Amino acid sequence: MLLLADAPVHDALPLLIAPDGAVPLCEGWSIVPRLTLCVVDGPGDQGLVVPALAAPVVGGGDEATPSSGMGDWCADAEQAGGAVVLSLDHIPEELDWSAVLSSGTARGGFIPALV
Repeated sequence: MLLLADAPVHDALPLLIAPDGAVPLCEGWSIVPRLTLCVVDGPGDQGLVVPALAAPVVGGGDEATPSSGMGDWCADAEQAGGAVVLSLDHIPEELDWSAVLSSGTARGGFIPALV
């Protein structure tokens, strides 16, 4: 999952409606997950570049460096054929996934990877 806060594409992403936990596909969007940067491309002029090498990796363990965790994330995203991109107004101190998925303010969904 690529978790974004106050992203420039926040309002362009579809509202995330997943009351049963099934994340919908973001039609017209694509992602290119790479170790140095991650490109999220949307319809028209919508999109953003995330400097991935410096991005924090959650759940990477104490031994993981951001680059090794990001390398694993990129490989997982490529193997899965894309990634879930979730955009919030702000990142809360503690993420309550059920609240996020039913909040009506989260945006995003599954974005297929460009091959």
